Amino acid sequence: MARLRDLPLPSADEEIWRYSRIDALDPTSFEVDADAVTVDGGEGFVSVGTRVEIAAEPDVFAEANSEHQHTVLIDVPRGEVVAEPIVITHRSSPGTATFPRTVVRVGENAEVTIIERFSSVDPGSALVCPVLSAEVSPAGRVNYLATNDLDVEAWQVGHQLISGDRDSSVRLSTVTLGGHYTRVRTEARSTGPGASTKQVALYFAGGDQMHDFRVIQDHDAPHTSSDLLFKGAVQDRARSVYTGLISIREHARGTAAYQTNRNLTLSAGAWAESVPNLDIRTNDVKCSHASTVGPIDDDQRFYLESRGVPPETAERLVVLGFFEEVLDQLPAGPHADELRSAVAAKLDLGGDRR
Repeated sequence: MARLRDLPLPSADEEIWRYSRIDALDPTSFEVDADAVTVDGGEGFVSVGTRVEIAAEPDVFAEANSEHQHTVLIDVPRGEVVAEPIVITHRSSPGTATFPRTVVRVGENAEVTIIERFSSVDPGSALVCPVLSAEVSPAGRVNYLATNDLDVEAWQVGHQLISGDRDSSVRLSTVTLGGHYTRVRTEARSTGPGASTKQVALYFAGGDQMHDFRVIQDHDAPHTSSDLLFKGAVQDRARSVYTGLISIREHARGTAAYQTNRNLTLSAGAWAESVPNLDIRTNDVKCSHASTVGPIDDDQRFYLESRGVPPETAERLVVLGFFEEVLDQLPAGPHADELRSAVAAKLDLGGDRR
């Protein structure tokens, strides 16, 4: 862990780490290990183990990833369409620190779907610092889904760096159920006219878990669009943080950008923070942001109970329906039912309720 020993770790006093648990992390308690990764699909488009440098390293964790990277490179040439999803599976062992790096290069008018899964081999604390870097050429199309089912003692601090050129289409999806502290910082930049980005996320924390999302929708070209929908729930003593920024530069006229964050607090001791922000530097735009934090809607619960549904079942149905809007948009294919079952199982583990 030479890189993390030599460089100062961030502090929760910094705005970008506000509300986080970063002060509780001791990275020197982990031993660097090779990423246990398997890749299914994408024959001819995927290579594993080749070092690839990226343009930006936002913090010490991304720098450590650069030093210890174990890279999966997906390179889709111009005009190629990868018919089946490429599934990347990472499995972490207790006591280890791993640094997965997924680099995606999509040529002009090419298309690919990627499902990246993070899980634990055995129970216990581990540190996972993944980096996703995707460069999408004009009219390229990328569908990406990351799922986190790490052990409840594991730490994940990840970065997603996306660049979409003219008329490109990027769909970023996240399902986070695992981890003691899970943080993902996403910077999605539209660099060419007509580029569009869609982001959806489902996160569900219980026990003492904390899920932390920092998202930047960066519009660096005119007539671009972005749309974000993040939905989360916290129960027991769990915590969640969403901080989002729509950034529209002076020359990005004609842009449409939206962000929505909805959170359910299912227990008296649970806590969620939602901080949407706008930085708009031109008048010719359409933008909106919305966020909510609160318990299950009493009217929805009453509607079900008035039709003979028991209270606990009514609450379960409301929560599952709350998440369905995100689940319906995931490029999960055969994994969709598995994700629904995982959400339902987590709901069953909930402790004290309001």
